[in-house]
Amino acid sequence: MAAPAPGPVAHGGATVGTLVRDAAARLAAAGSGSPHLDAELLAGHVLGVDRAGVFAAGEAQVGPVQAAAFEAAVARREANEPIAYIRGFREFHGLALAADARALIPRPETELLVDAAVAEVAARLAGAPRPAGSPPLRIADVGTGTGAIALAMLAALRKRRMDGHVMVLATDASPEALQLARENAAGHGLADPARLEFAEVDLLPAGVSGLDMVCANLPYVKTADMASLAPDLAWEPRSALDGGRDGLDVIRRLLLRLPGVLARGGVALLEIGADQGASIAEAVADVLPGWRCTVAVDLAGLPRVARVEYGPHAERGPHAERGA
Repeated sequence: MAAPAPGPVAHGGATVGTLVRDAAARLAAAGSGSPHLDAELLAGHVLGVDRAGVFAAGEAQVGPVQAAAFEAAVARREANEPIAYIRGFREFHGLALAADARALIPRPETELLVDAAVAEVAARLAGAPRPAGSPPLRIADVGTGTGAIALAMLAALRKRRMDGHVMVLATDASPEALQLARENAAGHGLADPARLEFAEVDLLPAGVSGLDMVCANLPYVKTADMASLAPDLAWEPRSALDGGRDGLDVIRRLLLRLPGVLARGGVALLEIGADQGASIAEAVADVLPGWRCTVAVDLAGLPRVARVEYGPHAERGPHAERGA
């Protein structure tokens, strides 16, 4: 005889532990890959505590208002809505960033790109002494979304007292995403126009040049793979995920811009898919003959961040934009 389907979480007099267990059963039945974690995160969100607090409060009873709020959150997760959208934020590189349907949810994989960018800036600033009055390093975060890369980088540099030596241009084609990024910048005390600018534009503004670094987490999912993605990804902007036939359509368009926008010695740091280590190297070789492309792997040993820079015999690619 089949087991009855999990029902709504209990309300009156239920303990935190009971609510979490019942919710985890429901979420497992709904297909969540991490039902207990999801239930704990939602309970913590409703109760205003972290996961340790949820565990510590296991035998505490939950009032009807909190139980109803938890029920509503669990129902949203059953419909595959991302946890970050339900809670309204996502932790990223030590920052709690507001997250909603206006932009792609920041993910841990992108923290590797932030680390690489911070290391790049630190290495440049730790080199030959910069004369007084030197202009700041100019950095672009292309397709900023929530502002995750730009803001995490600035926050990390602020801790090192290096933020005064950089100017970041955060761009996005979506005005809604840019507004979310501005809100996150303000929320973390990083909305300083002397350090951070925003631009609503496809990739980069016309005429921009002399950039020391370009960072980007652009769409890199192959169109053919979109239908097989996890159900919760359907809630996120398709334009932030679909990278075309081979997943590199948008990234390739950015590569075409690099000769016109990077200063000599400039670099681009690009997040890529775990199966795109070879294909990004081929794309760079095709579009930017003589340029170097190296790929850093993540903690799982998978390709994650491509570093693209002028080589000693760099040329403009055969398809590169003129006068970009």
